[in-house]
Amino acid sequence: MTRVAVVANPAKLEDVAKARRVVEDVCAARGLEAPLWFETTEEDPGGGQARDALAQGADLVCALGGDGTVRAVGEVLAGSDAVLGLLPAGTGNLLARALDLGTDDLAAATEVALTGRDTRLDVGALRVDGGEEQVFLVMAGMGLDAEMMDRTDERLKAAVGWPAYIVGGLRALVGGGFTARVQVAGGPVVRRSARAVVIGNSGRLQGGLELMPDARLDDGLLDVAVVAPRGVRGWVRALWTVATSGEGHRHLDRHQAAAVRVRSGTPTATQLDGDPIGEFRELEARVRPGALRVRVAPGDG
Repeated sequence: MTRVAVVANPAKLEDVAKARRVVEDVCAARGLEAPLWFETTEEDPGGGQARDALAQGADLVCALGGDGTVRAVGEVLAGSDAVLGLLPAGTGNLLARALDLGTDDLAAATEVALTGRDTRLDVGALRVDGGEEQVFLVMAGMGLDAEMMDRTDERLKAAVGWPAYIVGGLRALVGGGFTARVQVAGGPVVRRSARAVVIGNSGRLQGGLELMPDARLDDGLLDVAVVAPRGVRGWVRALWTVATSGEGHRHLDRHQAAAVRVRSGTPTATQLDGDPIGEFRELEARVRPGALRVRVAPGDG
């Protein structure tokens, strides 16, 4: 019988006690015991709590929070037989949106987590400046996307949701680009003057835009987008391509590979599933095919 655990980020919940009651009520309606309940802290965003859940026998661990909580829990579950359930409570909710899961009804999300089907998704493994590998489930990036995340006001995010990232993006546009040396597995090193390099397991951005329309969560490949516009016309063409899911070009170059290395001439802002992680010179990413079991809606293909 399923043993359910919830790793909840209290900073993303208006009323923690109410959210807990909603989850417990849905479990009770399905004849399940009240779930194990763990709350994240500033020091531990979910990894330690997920390990505690597994140690206590949970086979379904639900992340109740934003993308950072999902990533922290998913990093622990990757490679195991435990299943990740998604209870979105953040602003981006990138993985939930990529899987076409609802993001505004906790009871409905809990129902899917309990009654849906399991699917195996790829996981990205990222090493920055030769450090230890970290997992990403949706996207990692260097440049403009990371600067945008870093400059987005948290209070504005709480007030208006994902459109707050647009304001952060406008603030980030005032900065310059960087010299990127990009090498996809088996290919030559390509030197570009870039504004951003994004490595994705999914290609969907906020607002449903597809930066990498060929990306699939379970195809055993990473997708890479090198955003390198020159002047206003270059930006217009790049943005139009994203808006229309058009073909790549010199202002927006796309690749697919099992691994990729990106090197910058200077320390450059970097993000992991939407969370800024600092400035680095080198990213090395590889795919871990089918490493993570995730619960999705029963009717999904």
